[in-house]
Amino acid sequence: MTRLRGVDLNLFVVFATVLREGNVTRAAEHLRMSQAAVSASLTRLRRLFHDPLFVRVPGGVAPTVLARQLSGRIEAALTTLHVAVAGEPAFDPAADHAVFRLGMSDDLEALLMPRLIARVAETSPASSLRCLLANRMTITGLLDEGSADVGVVASDRWGPDYRSRVLFESGYATVYDRTAFGRTGALTREEYVAAPHVMISANGARGIVDDVLEAEGLRRHKLASTAHFAMVPLLLARSTAVATMPRHVAEVLAADFGLEVCEPPFRLPRFTVSVLWHHMSGKNPAVMWLVRTIAEVSAQVSGVRHVLD
Repeated sequence: MTRLRGVDLNLFVVFATVLREGNVTRAAEHLRMSQAAVSASLTRLRRLFHDPLFVRVPGGVAPTVLARQLSGRIEAALTTLHVAVAGEPAFDPAADHAVFRLGMSDDLEALLMPRLIARVAETSPASSLRCLLANRMTITGLLDEGSADVGVVASDRWGPDYRSRVLFESGYATVYDRTAFGRTGALTREEYVAAPHVMISANGARGIVDDVLEAEGLRRHKLASTAHFAMVPLLLARSTAVATMPRHVAEVLAADFGLEVCEPPFRLPRFTVSVLWHHMSGKNPAVMWLVRTIAEVSAQVSGVRHVLD
């Protein structure tokens, strides 16, 4: 506590704002400070932590490793101070401004973001959404460092530092170019195994289909792989290849690109999709408003009901 006597706590407000905006000019506008004053505050912070904290990138600044590590603790401390001084915070979506940072994979982005953008534009027009690429292996790191406010991921089990809400259940579907195949409908096991496959995989090595097939002594020919679900329609176009992906994104892509969607000829596991946030964010009314909004939107697009708090 003694060391804090010589520290201007307003510096941490500047830190949090620059981190959120990713741009010194925008941070200065939000804080109603001059750009020079914000830069001077950052200089003092750099001296305090013996670290650059932010480095220049095209279009703004990006946090260093230390800044990302500090961000969650600083945000939590500022929230606690705000509650101590002003009482419990509130968020009026119709009038207030917030920059919401979401972490999710592109299959969930394709499903949720169009409707989520429309909902936020209608109900919180001064706010904005920023989507970061994430999955169940990386989302907790983004939440810990404050790079993301919430995550939407295909899992429902997390450690004690996180809170989550199940949004919907999904499974897998097989898709193919019906024009190239000259047919529609489900594929037989023989047709499925014989067809070349486009695999969606972060590491390009194997997927859940390989586990299922190999358990039955079968192998597939993986013609190509991509890390992005959105690439699948382009890779399948005018090809007799097939792809297997979560049904929720298969139906979105099929509607836009004219793909055939059918049940895989093998039993594949089902899974849940959840919205996730750090337990410290539970005190932030803007984040909790976003969680509720995501839950409402997901109910519309997935056709399932769930209870909202």
